[in-house]
Amino acid sequence: MNTNEQYDAAIKTCEDIFLKKTKDYGTSWRVYRTISVVDQIYIKAKRIRTIQEKGEQKIGDDILSEFKGILNYAIIGLIQLDKQSDETEDMPVEEVTVLYDQKVALAKKLMLDKNHDYGEAWREMSQESFADLILAKLLRIKQILINKGETIISEGIDANYFDMLNYAVFALILITEGKHST
Repeated sequence: MNTNEQYDAAIKTCEDIFLKKTKDYGTSWRVYRTISVVDQIYIKAKRIRTIQEKGEQKIGDDILSEFKGILNYAIIGLIQLDKQSDETEDMPVEEVTVLYDQKVALAKKLMLDKNHDYGEAWREMSQESFADLILAKLLRIKQILINKGETIISEGIDANYFDMLNYAVFALILITEGKHST
């Protein structure tokens, strides 16, 4: 498989989980503010890092499932940024599917553009780096929030979510290829 196909396959497994959870729970995630989404991703990235450092885990969810969760929470974050509303209205699964696919399409275009310029350097990166990069992006978002959403020269919250989404996809691809542990 090539990167394009691998990307789509990784997204498919995440979207399947996301939509099944939407059917189970509705869009209860609509209540999350940006900081809450950031904290949910932080919990998952920190757990990955802890498992990497300790070399063992005691809870059943593996690193693969944590990267899937990071990807899905990044999409929740992106959708919430667009909604910019305190309303927690339940959205139909069909609408959620459209929004999910729109965010993935933008993330995939970004990935393809960066792969063009960087020559798929991510294929040589460690799983530890993906966890660290995600944690750094979360700290950036927290600082942007402290700055009331303003940046002087840097990208905004959405760009950080897109990067985290793509780092998670890369980790999923490399795990699937057997290059990274689960």
